Amino acid sequence: MPDARQIGLRWPDCEFSAPAAPFPADAVPPPPSYPDPVYLRIPGRGTALVSDPIDQALPGPGLACELAREPYRLPESLGAAAPYVLQACNHGRLVFNGEVVGMRGDPLPPVSGRVTPIRLHTTRFFDSQCSNDRCALRLTHRDTGAEFDPRPDLLTTPEGHLRTLAESALANAIGVSTLAVTADGALVMVRQSRLNVASPMLLAPSGSGSLDPRDLGRRRTATLQDILRRGMHRELREETAVRPDEIRSTTVAGFARWLDRGAKPEFFGLTQLSVTEHDLTGRRALAPGERPYSEGTLTARIDLGALGRELENGADLLTAPGLPRRIREDGSLPLLLALRAAALWQARARPRITRSGEQRAPRPARLQQTGLRSDPRAAAAPVRPPHPRRDPRPAAPPYRQDQEHNQGDRHAPRSDQ
Repeated sequence: MPDARQIGLRWPDCEFSAPAAPFPADAVPPPPSYPDPVYLRIPGRGTALVSDPIDQALPGPGLACELAREPYRLPESLGAAAPYVLQACNHGRLVFNGEVVGMRGDPLPPVSGRVTPIRLHTTRFFDSQCSNDRCALRLTHRDTGAEFDPRPDLLTTPEGHLRTLAESALANAIGVSTLAVTADGALVMVRQSRLNVASPMLLAPSGSGSLDPRDLGRRRTATLQDILRRGMHRELREETAVRPDEIRSTTVAGFARWLDRGAKPEFFGLTQLSVTEHDLTGRRALAPGERPYSEGTLTARIDLGALGRELENGADLLTAPGLPRRIREDGSLPLLLALRAAALWQARARPRITRSGEQRAPRPARLQQTGLRSDPRAAAAPVRPPHPRRDPRPAAPPYRQDQEHNQGDRHAPRSDQ
């Protein structure tokens, strides 16, 4: 399939439609800077780039980050096609162009020497659609019927590798998902409605969505993991009606890049609740804007440690005996990736047996078999609020980290699950 940049393509001459062909993982090597990268393809759900060394480092000392002074702006080449991309993505629906947080850096395991903070930026939902989600669209010339693939231009380096987030020119809105486990060991999941864009009618994590500017906090030092936890907690409260005082702790356990959505960053957490499965019975999405996209919650019993050991021993995620059939058949890509990250983390945290038969506890930063521990938090560079805007678009309200719930009217059709 020819690359649109190789010809003088005029956007009005093309029809944008979905879906594009699966991501060509065999032809696009991962970024050389990623340690032990693996393309994980889930038939019918999508493809993600994962790295176990990155996942293993995330529960440790927090990564420093900083907020760019100016918001992300679409490059001119992407802006020219924006009206056609938005029409193809939204199909005429009224969508609120809310503000989200994107990422311009990669959460690589720290090495000796000075660590460069990961750059974050504010962006808009439409910017994310016109850059990352454009990679999921098929371009067809109206007259000749020829098809064009925008992904080589948008996602690969001149050498043919997948671009790092630092090299990417896309909005790269940060996706956050967490798996909540009740006090009596039940895993909470959300049933998505037909209105969800990316994974309609599939099962989603307990809380899943895009990082919001309010998750950044207000004029305080925060690590990337602190910010991600705020976003995970907010999504969890909105989608399951869990109260803040019912959340014991959350640990960031995994990272992936969702190749079918422009290789956008996704983070996964594991949350320990103080309430039981019975306490959550009958609760519905708390934020009004979430209710049309959720058909309620359900629970499942999963031995995460056993599933993790199966994966460590080489089992495929979809065929692992420890994965329940319902999740295997109906789980969305974020749910499956979150389960993978949580299961591997718990398996690695099991007690170690020495040659003498002595049992040693795992490192404190990891997950005990009996529950979660809070992560140790290292000092990091402060997250600075953005510089006063000269942006003609309406500015978002000030960060309100203490505000418990979204206002409901900011929600676009859920495309991040």
